[in-house]
Amino acid sequence: MFSVTEMRNFTLFSIPHIVTLILFFITCCALVYYKKKLKPYQPIMKWILFGILLVCEISQHLWLILTNKWEVDDLPLQLCSISTFLALFLYLKNNQKAFNLLFFIGTLPPILSMITPGIVNQFPHFRFIRYFLQHSAIPLSVLYFIHFEGYRIPRKGVLFNFLTVNIIAVPIFFLNQKLGTNFFFLANPSETKTILSFFGSGIMYYINLEIAALLLFIITYILMEFLQKIENKSINVEKKIGESE
Repeated sequence: MFSVTEMRNFTLFSIPHIVTLILFFITCCALVYYKKKLKPYQPIMKWILFGILLVCEISQHLWLILTNKWEVDDLPLQLCSISTFLALFLYLKNNQKAFNLLFFIGTLPPILSMITPGIVNQFPHFRFIRYFLQHSAIPLSVLYFIHFEGYRIPRKGVLFNFLTVNIIAVPIFFLNQKLGTNFFFLANPSETKTILSFFGSGIMYYINLEIAALLLFIITYILMEFLQKIENKSINVEKKIGESE
């Protein structure tokens, strides 16, 4: 389970992969559908998600250190690690700006990363379990903050946070060149086959990366607007029922 050399046979859309994705989407649906029934268990959900994120991030580095596999490109500077830190911060302190950024980089990106994961280990290897637990807990945390903490995103948040990510990416780009790393996948796509593998190379890779990021931000915001419309309709229906009674 913790071996460095064994279980390095991850297969895209294998049974463990598909089952993991199904469990994740079922959990998301349950959080949305049973929102009211789960309200009394809000503190429990909060600390479970907090604990999963914290343990996943720490255990990843601990395993790499103990197996002498830790390298400079394992620094927590990928989007999933930044999303993890933002979520951990939000569980401890309310902050609208932090949530705005988490919403855009912590909703669809980790889900896409689970659909085409950049891993080589198969279930039940530790790295498989850690990868999917952490990437599941990030968007589940976003759902938690929306449904149980009442966070919402302003329309201007799309462009503002897109620019914020680009500003963050500038020093990351030069850091990659200095250290030979690939944080934010700005140097090249991941070594394994992912969506980024179809983005081309050279300048076209960066153009496609920017276009994809902007589209992702827009789609993510549309999901928020759709959610708000459903909630408003639900509130109006409850008001009408209350008035009729």
